[in-house]
Amino acid sequence: MINLYNTHIESLSVHTVGNKGKNEPYFISEKAYPLSDEFVPLMKEYFFKPFREKEENYFQFIHEVDLEYNDLYMMCSAIFENPDSAHENSIKIAKHLYEQSQNPHIKSGEVYVSYLTHVTLDNQTVDAIGIFKSEIKHDFLQFAEKNQNIDLILQQGVNLNKLDKGCLILNTKKEEGYKILSVDSNRYDTRYWLEHFLNVDAFADENYITKKYLKFCQGFAKDVVLPAEDKKEEVMFMNRSVNYFAKNDNFEESNFLNEVFRNPELIPEFKNYKEDRGHKYSIEDVTTFPIANHAVSDARKGIKNVINLDTHIQIKMDFINPESADKFIEKGWDEEKQMYYYLVYFNKEQKS
Repeated sequence: MINLYNTHIESLSVHTVGNKGKNEPYFISEKAYPLSDEFVPLMKEYFFKPFREKEENYFQFIHEVDLEYNDLYMMCSAIFENPDSAHENSIKIAKHLYEQSQNPHIKSGEVYVSYLTHVTLDNQTVDAIGIFKSEIKHDFLQFAEKNQNIDLILQQGVNLNKLDKGCLILNTKKEEGYKILSVDSNRYDTRYWLEHFLNVDAFADENYITKKYLKFCQGFAKDVVLPAEDKKEEVMFMNRSVNYFAKNDNFEESNFLNEVFRNPELIPEFKNYKEDRGHKYSIEDVTTFPIANHAVSDARKGIKNVINLDTHIQIKMDFINPESADKFIEKGWDEEKQMYYYLVYFNKEQKS
């Protein structure tokens, strides 16, 4: 988990990058931008806010031959080795970004390269490099008192409430291509930022695998458990799955299957589903891995525990006490009404 609260911006270089495909120029600043006490808090909020609001999906630099052929990886490595070279390498980064700006949809804009310290990652302090780009310009008004009137001056600028593109390259796992976070608010060309400029792929750590396996379980619950059983069992299957992840430090698939499945006949279906769909979630060969608790907490928030009925009635099940659903909810079929029903047992109604 990343925490940017105490992060310092040690240096900041700003350049302008046009669209090379349209023969637009780039502009390179001669030296780093001078930082002030008034300026830094505004830029920290502008740069870091999207990363606080976004789910942490890490990437890593890649290259089909060797990481040394990934240009941005080498530029960032040079900065980490010598932070005083941040501005010099920011020029190379800006030019590298310009070379990737070939698609006619790519907008020109300012690119900011910053060297960051005191980034907290999984309770460890690391340095980082931030690369950010502003693309969309907004109209705003300036006011000036002139004689006995107020002049309205229309100007264009960057909205500090919304970063268009950005990434944080964290100085950890260098041999594997560093750990990287990325945001992209303007998805007119999704390949431009991640594939062409950064050249990254998902960082397959325990956080990534835990999320992917739970996503796979959600797919199985919807595609197999629901048609074979009912909505209640779909919800309860996911609840048992998440509880298994929550109470164990390590995942072992055979133990998971024995503990989670109430209907043993679905276990072969699970294995077949994994053979057919596992590649979609990048877990086709995964049977054991360390469990990331933070990823489990995030997954639990996204799992629905409500049965929505076509009679405009909802039944919400308690994930904290899942045994209640097994003990006190029964599903049946009413021949006279030709409708399904849920029978719910209780002693008394709770006050809201």
